[in-house]
Amino acid sequence: MVLCVIWDKPIASNRRTNNTVLSEYFVNAEDCIYRHIMTQFFRFTVLFFSIVAFQLLFSATLYSQYADDSGYSSIESESWFINRAPTVFLDCSFCNFNYIRNEINYVNYVRDPEQADIHVFITQTPTVRGGAEFKFSFIGLRTFSSIRFDLAYVTSSNYSEQEVLDALIELSKAGLAPFLSQTPLAASQSIGVDLDEAAEKGLQEIDDPWNYWMFEAYVGSVRLNLQSNRTDFISRWGIFADRVTDNWKLRFRPYFNYNTIEIRREGTDRVFSEIKRHGLDSYAIKSINDHWSAGVFIDYVTRNDRNIRHDFQVRPGVEYSFLPYPEATRRSITLQYQIGYTYANYFEETIYGVEQENLFKHQLRGAVNIRQPWGNVSGGMIGSHYFHDAAFRRAVLFGGISFRITEGLSMNLSANFQMIQDQLTLPAGDASLEDILLRQRELATDYNLNASFAITYSFGSRYANIVNTRFI
Repeated sequence: MVLCVIWDKPIASNRRTNNTVLSEYFVNAEDCIYRHIMTQFFRFTVLFFSIVAFQLLFSATLYSQYADDSGYSSIESESWFINRAPTVFLDCSFCNFNYIRNEINYVNYVRDPEQADIHVFITQTPTVRGGAEFKFSFIGLRTFSSIRFDLAYVTSSNYSEQEVLDALIELSKAGLAPFLSQTPLAASQSIGVDLDEAAEKGLQEIDDPWNYWMFEAYVGSVRLNLQSNRTDFISRWGIFADRVTDNWKLRFRPYFNYNTIEIRREGTDRVFSEIKRHGLDSYAIKSINDHWSAGVFIDYVTRNDRNIRHDFQVRPGVEYSFLPYPEATRRSITLQYQIGYTYANYFEETIYGVEQENLFKHQLRGAVNIRQPWGNVSGGMIGSHYFHDAAFRRAVLFGGISFRITEGLSMNLSANFQMIQDQLTLPAGDASLEDILLRQRELATDYNLNASFAITYSFGSRYANIVNTRFI
């Protein structure tokens, strides 16, 4: 036996990793000769790329000297480039905006087309084989008003969600390139500025007069259905006030829901149902590092269909992410813990003989969410109980999976199961048939199960390029 010592470079999970590992192998003579040849080849490769790297460094030095003479100093901060990056408005009703912003993070996104330099309008049209044609219109505004063009991409039903997302990201990058070529970012790319790092440093320094606050007043849904013997009215409205930065995530959201049902029958009294659900959602979440965050949640709700006159909650909590938060758009494994105080006041005396009470409760939640080219997997578990009596508890199991089994064959499965032992708001007395049918009253239950399953198989022509919008 002969001792062969070679240098082996492992695959690095982090792009900044540049270390090598010395590995020892006890092998026979033939293997040692083979490994010696491979070692020489490796050394030659390292030498070759060293020469290339030296040439690139020398070229960058020349460019830096030129930039200093022409007014574009190479030592200016990356934020200078990011703050001069074009603004983009994404006009898309089905897009995953978090994923897009994470993958294309060297432009500035705005919430209104009037604020944009580039309006990206994206539509989706079904094709003949269950796929879709995605059409991108890149509309230049302001200084880019002379640029306007369309790009399209066609998928088949055999594509997973992740494959569609990746294709649309590449199409978006290609469409933005002509605009970026007319900005300082074109020069930054040529001198090797790390755009990811520039985004992290620069976007935080953007001069925003609103300090990242966004407000939205909405009338989410107002529906009226009139019949000769029945009237249904549904309304939802409220206000969002959100602020999201790398360090903070804030929300203040009052909301109001008012629904009525009136049924008229000849010779009998009318049946009238009125459901009110008003409340407030708010939170303040602080980013600690790539794995830890902490927050405080303050909620209020009043709803007559659950016998809740007033329900006020304060819940501090922490979350740990087993994977770095920047990877969350593709995969995440998180564990949350919350503990809180509740003041509850009821419309009617409950089955436990109380009209108001002070409660303390805690909750643990674990969740997994994975998006891969073969499909999506999500699931988790929630457990909670009240401190005054641990018998008042609840456990929730939830999950979903969507994946491609083989070409043309895919499956979707989702389920949510709750074991319920914490219905403290149940009113004393019997519920009428009208209350039950109109869902004006909560019923006692030990569990709740929701599940769905779907399997699809497509076959035939492999082509999905035709878009025919007739009679759609």
